[in-house]
Amino acid sequence: MGAAGVVVRVSGARPVRRRLMELGLVPGTRVAVVNVAPLGDPLELDVRGCKLSIRHHEAAEIELEDSPDAPPRKRLKVRQ
Repeated sequence: MGAAGVVVRVSGARPVRRRLMELGLVPGTRVAVVNVAPLGDPLELDVRGCKLSIRHHEAAEIELEDSPDAPPRKRLKVRQ
């Protein structure tokens, strides 16, 4: 399993923010990166047991905090 974290906030343009939240990326949700395409875009995420593919620029709008169950070397960094 790849990097993991818990959603703190979703930012960005309103239509993108709304769509990400409709897909289940709401504060408090655990997210794990399952796979990254060979060229780095899109990312495959595990959200509430479902696989979700989003673009890298959309993923950059999701602020995460470290998840206690993520392996230490694979944790995502919190956006500052």
